[in-house]
Amino acid sequence: MVDLLFKLMDTLGPSGDEELVRNIIRSEIKKYVDEVSIDKFGNLVAHKKGRGQKIMLASHMDEIGLMAKKIEDNGFIRVSIIGGIEPITIVGQQVSIVSDNNKAICNGVISCPELHEDHPIKEIPKVDELYVDTGLNKKALNKIGVEIGNYIVPSHHARYIGDGSIISGKALDDRAGCYILIELAKKLSKSRSNVDIYYVFTVQEEMGLYGAKTAAYNIAPDWGIAIDVTNAKDSSIIGKQVIGNGPYITIKDAQMLGNRALDNWLKKIAKLNKIPLQLEVEDSGSTDAASIMLAKGGIPSTTISVPVRNIHSTVGIANVNDIITTIRLLSILLKKPPKI
Repeated sequence: MVDLLFKLMDTLGPSGDEELVRNIIRSEIKKYVDEVSIDKFGNLVAHKKGRGQKIMLASHMDEIGLMAKKIEDNGFIRVSIIGGIEPITIVGQQVSIVSDNNKAICNGVISCPELHEDHPIKEIPKVDELYVDTGLNKKALNKIGVEIGNYIVPSHHARYIGDGSIISGKALDDRAGCYILIELAKKLSKSRSNVDIYYVFTVQEEMGLYGAKTAAYNIAPDWGIAIDVTNAKDSSIIGKQVIGNGPYITIKDAQMLGNRALDNWLKKIAKLNKIPLQLEVEDSGSTDAASIMLAKGGIPSTTISVPVRNIHSTVGIANVNDIITTIRLLSILLKKPPKI
């Protein structure tokens, strides 16, 4: 079931370099929609034509990552962070430095002076204290094509852990959402619903929700939903796990208040169909819904998210049942959508 999800997770796709992920999605989803296009900003738009309401469903293709900022004479590569990644999570991680044509030039390890020389780490390292050690000096790196601006990506692979329903790996944020939209398109490909659906796979969400802004402007939907992931809030809950208890509706985050009518309709569907659903109010972070809702004079929007542990790290943890539940919830919604 998750072979495609694992393929999406393992594929390189930091913000601004989503091409490889986009190619996989385009190949998979074109069988289930009427037309597929790529806009000028790089968003992939898959359109299932209908005569009813125009609905935009958005998941972002990009992932957090690093970029080469400075190459020192000894070969240490200083880094700039792409997206909301916590520095502590990448110390000691194996990475690859990637060329402009998405090929790995060489491998390295992220380090800092204390780790490097086996001193006690008394404070969490700051980003400007980190560097990639490839074992090569600056001259050798230049010779093989490493330069400022190269992407630096983690060398992790998706896998099962736990009881077989738990998965881990990089880029669950938001390849889980991309997988959900592909499977949803497959499920609804033979539907008799008249809904006019735009499955939008956005770029540069991690940099500032940028792709959804341009896509929503061009599409001008009647309403929209961002399908993303959220932080699992179960590290201190005794006897209860958040992952495995269904997706979240985000009532509020740092930049968005979800449309109340959409949220209430989703809660009603979940209750009628006995679909597990969780609610969250967040004070930080946001999703593509924050961009969709401000386009074209205002578009009713909300967010449905799969809970993920270690969300802003290079190894997230999620439950596949939450992903399956999200697909089911959205398919029921779109077969009989609300009039917002």
